Amino acid sequence: MDNCVFCKIIKGEIPHNKIWEDDDFIASLSIDPIKPGHTLVIPKKHTDYIFDMEDVELGKLIVACKPIAKALKVVFKPQTGKIGVMVAGMGVFHVHIHLIPMDSEHDLNFDLAKRASSEELQENVEKIKSAFK
Repeated sequence: MDNCVFCKIIKGEIPHNKIWEDDDFIASLSIDPIKPGHTLVIPKKHTDYIFDMEDVELGKLIVACKPIAKALKVVFKPQTGKIGVMVAGMGVFHVHIHLIPMDSEHDLNFDLAKRASSEELQENVEKIKSAFK
């Protein structure tokens, strides 16, 4: 999709805060995080709607989220001990999963999102990447 911001990120046309990538997916910090560490896991293959994905692709997407969620849990130590998962599908029409360190279930609320500084994002990128090692 020519106008899809996530496709442009995947092609390297737009800078982003990548924390992880493989052949099929990319994970990047949200520039408007609900909580520090709020990460988007994005398939490289463009699909508008999550339930239009092939079953195998959808399964791979969920599995790709696991090591990222584990790293977020180590780095951000959410009070609940959980990383929340949200699929909204309204902001950008390219499948993506939100992984959010949760201190309470009320943290899964887009109204709490606010723009993060580039310094904060870069600091969190480095922290998360180190948790993969």
